[in-house]
Amino acid sequence: MRSALDCDVAVIGAGLAGLWTARSLALRGLRVALVEAQRAVDARVRTTGIFVRRTIEDFEMPAGMSGAPIRRVVLYSPKRRALELVSSRDEFHIADMRALCRALLRDCREAGVMWLPGTRYDGLCAQGCCVCLERGTRRLDVAARFIVGADGARSRVAADLDLSRNSRFIVGAEDIYHGCSSAPALHCFLDPDNAPGYIAWVAHDGSLAHVGVGGNPALFNPRASLLRFTRSLNGLVDLARAVRIERRAGLIPVNGVLERIACGRGLLVGDAAGAVSPLTAGGLDACVRLSEFAAHAASRALGGEPESLAAYRGSSFEPRFASRRWMRAALDAASPPTLELACAFLRLPAARFLAERFFFGEGSFPDAPATHSQRMDRAWRAAHVAGALNTTH
Repeated sequence: MRSALDCDVAVIGAGLAGLWTARSLALRGLRVALVEAQRAVDARVRTTGIFVRRTIEDFEMPAGMSGAPIRRVVLYSPKRRALELVSSRDEFHIADMRALCRALLRDCREAGVMWLPGTRYDGLCAQGCCVCLERGTRRLDVAARFIVGADGARSRVAADLDLSRNSRFIVGAEDIYHGCSSAPALHCFLDPDNAPGYIAWVAHDGSLAHVGVGGNPALFNPRASLLRFTRSLNGLVDLARAVRIERRAGLIPVNGVLERIACGRGLLVGDAAGAVSPLTAGGLDACVRLSEFAAHAASRALGGEPESLAAYRGSSFEPRFASRRWMRAALDAASPPTLELACAFLRLPAARFLAERFFFGEGSFPDAPATHSQRMDRAWRAAHVAGALNTTH
């Protein structure tokens, strides 16, 4: 059985990037179809969900999506010597990503987005203006003027549009615990045995504790390393009465934003575009900002300004990512004694500011020219709140 739909933009993938981009496009008056292979928007969550202060300050986020803010960071050397840093500001929030995805989907549907869950992307037709989908035994052809690939680190949309594709990855795995009695903090462990080429972590916001490892997929077994790391905590973080409620795992691109992420037929966002820090593997701030940029560029292109896509490319962000790529290479090559020496240097009073700047600084993914959609988003939310108050009264 075959049927057809039409829209201005087909967004493939309903993770954070896809949801954010679909909503931003719909708020600009475009007809958007949001395609997701899972039957529920919160069926598969892979990220810890850490948002940095600058994202919370700059963007309108649904209320009640996170636990207590985190101001304290503890960095551990390979020999578990600790460097504790405390900020005067709320630096991190761990979002309930399932609730956040549900809230963003609700926003999308209220903005007019056509929601297509349980629908698999099956490629582009020869002319490139039709998206082929599968929904059970039903085939759908969506006539779309533009396509957005939000389909993850190994994006099929990227391949079909002949755009750049991720080539460097780390793999992460984490367990989530309820009932941890530790104070809110972000614990980062340089642990070459259990997290080669990256870090292990415990992120706790007073409600849930995320315990994870990440590293070069060729050098370790994530599940076995996660078990060893958890056993090695030995009271550093109190999990004695905590109950494990979930396990997450996923592939994380660390090549930085890819160079060719847009063409006349479509563009990439989120992990598909490599919008992840090559050093920290933090992707949520980059995801939101690049999604705003994508909506800005796509809407202008569809409005008759195709040249607006020219700035949507990796080289636009290269100055910010060059140092992070260099540090990524250094971290990959560093031996345990080298890492220990680097941590000892950071514990010196004269060098401590470097660590504070790294964790608490203003550095982030570069701003994109998308303030228009942010203003529309705030106005739209205010109108909905006013409408709800009028209804109740």
